[in-house]
Order: sequence, then structure tokens, then C-alpha cells
Amino acid sequence: MIFEGVIATRDAAGAPHLAPMGFRREGTRLSVAPYVPSATLDNLRGDGRAVMNLVDDVRVIAGCLTGRREWPVLPATRIAGWRLAECLGHLELEVRVIDDHPERPRFHCDIVHHAEHAPFAGFNRAQAAVLEAAILHSRLDWLAPEKLRDEMRYLAIAVDKTAGPREREAWDWLLAAMAAHPRHRLRLTSS
Repeated sequence: MIFEGVIATRDAAGAPHLAPMGFRREGTRLSVAPYVPSATLDNLRGDGRAVMNLVDDVRVIAGCLTGRREWPVLPATRIAGWRLAECLGHLELEVRVIDDHPERPRFHCDIVHHAEHAPFAGFNRAQAAVLEAAILHSRLDWLAPEKLRDEMRYLAIAVDKTAGPREREAWDWLLAAMAAHPRHRLRLTSS
């Protein structure tokens, strides 16, 4: 099973870098496989530590993908690193094993600290739709324009029916980025 979160890594100067990231949890270990090239990959190799943030505010995920990476952070508890100030919970990680791969090396990390900060309020279809749209956005260079259009039209139904202000804002950021993409120029509006 793959979960979605926002990974916070540190660059060489110690500054936080936030990126949406799928992860697998295996008992007291968590694994991630960032793409080559990426700042997350460089930071994991260089620092060997990270924080996986568990969020329900999909604006953070959509924002990181559309150039909005300035989210408030706090120092991590047990490692030198950062966590999102507003997250449901976070997992502090130390890299133990790296499986090298030319496209997606896999980092196996020990979970050295876990904290919960807010309750999970429940599922929302618009949140799931924005998350799926964010994943599509991360693959724009590979997707056929027709596939993107069809998927986004379907996801728009959930956004139109169930979105709150945060989900609608995240959706609009993704739509604008897809409309500006030279290969796709997607024109789709939510109601």
C-alpha cells in the first residue's frame, strides 16, 4: 500500500525543502523513492534524515507542485530537521539503506519519532480528487493530452460536489498550472 504525504528534507544549508511524496510503511520502517533528478533525492543522500508530514490540507500538496513551497515549519523533535507547523502528524526518519536505481532509488528509513497533532476529521471526495489531480500534474510530461483531459473532467465532479474553500483553491492552482503547461494547455473550469 502506498500512502501520500509531504516530505521535509534539509538542503546543504539546513533550509527545509517540502515535496509531496508517496511512501510505504513497513512496521517501524518507511520507504520513499524520489525521482532522479530531484532536490528531495539530493537532500536525502546528503543529510540522511527527513520528516514525513501527514496532512489533510491538500493545498500543501498542490502548492508544492505549483511553486508554492513556503509553508510554516517547526523544528523536528528528535532529528535535525523540519516538520510542517500544521499537519495531522509527522514521522521523523533516518535513512538506513539505499537501493540504488537509475530512475528512482529507494530509501529505507527507520521511524525514530512519531507524533500526532490533530485529529483526522474524515474522508472528503474533493480532497481525494485534488490528490489525484496533483499526481497527474507530477506526470504531465508523460501523459497523453486526452488522458489528462478525461481524468480531470472526471475528478472535477467530486470537486464540484464536495469541495470546501481549501480544496477549491488547491484545484484552481493545479488547473492553472495545467493550462500553462506547453504540452497540455488544459482548459477546464470547476463550477
